[in-house]
Amino acid sequence: MTEGISPRKAGKGGTATLVASALSNQLGAASGSLAFPGMGPVGVVAVRQLVAAAVLLPVVRPRLWTLTRQQWWPVLLLAVVFGTMNLSLYSAIQRVGLGLAVTLEFLGPLAVALLSSRNRSSAVCAVLAGAGVVVITQPKPSTDYFGIALGLIAACSWAAYILLNRTVGRRIPGVQGTAAATGVSAVLFLPVAAVIFVSRPPDAFTVLCAVGAGVLASVVPYLADLIALRRVPANVFGVLMSINPVFAALIGALALHEHLGAAKWCGIGLIVVANAGALLFRGRGGS
Repeated sequence: MTEGISPRKAGKGGTATLVASALSNQLGAASGSLAFPGMGPVGVVAVRQLVAAAVLLPVVRPRLWTLTRQQWWPVLLLAVVFGTMNLSLYSAIQRVGLGLAVTLEFLGPLAVALLSSRNRSSAVCAVLAGAGVVVITQPKPSTDYFGIALGLIAACSWAAYILLNRTVGRRIPGVQGTAAATGVSAVLFLPVAAVIFVSRPPDAFTVLCAVGAGVLASVVPYLADLIALRRVPANVFGVLMSINPVFAALIGALALHEHLGAAKWCGIGLIVVANAGALLFRGRGGS
């Protein structure tokens, strides 16, 4: 706990930081979507990864030359997951909208929470989440199944990100492993960014939106989460993650003019409740 600050004030400060982090993350996703016409989801992800690495590497300064083979392989896998997660999410946003894509992506953390807490409460949460997905997708001939599949790939990637981060955290001290993975991911996307900027130079507004996505959706949430995790319990951190789909839906409706009917809002609500319930029951069980 931060010295000189009461537990209640520290908890409120941590909660406010997490809410601000979620808002920044979804504003970043919205900013990135505005750059899609100029460079597409691939270009936005490339710029986002480069911006994140440009900020995090000088701050963290990971000692790459000291890493062993057992430390390097989860870092490399995490770098691939970074790229897959962001690329599938941004591609899903382009096809099905910000609110729905982010909601589908949150099935990843939910699955990890459910698998690590096997009880009746978890089963209820799983049923709620499944019902939410059905309500959101509303299967019919005109449904964008590919967009939904991309959202589910992002969910699987986020689950892999959580599990890999555990491994990286156990094997590499501090946050050096995450910073190193960010750097490797940026190197992998560097040729992509070069090809896009040379073959089809984007205008200043497009670049600004893509850079905004890197700052708002990568740098700010990363630093905010580090601060918040020192002030709030892990289960509270997980519960507050569920506010992301709500912010995504609101920002998508207000800033991007994405229309969400009552049924889809109900589906988003079901998945948010499932996330919060799974993490609350897990916290009460002592996990």
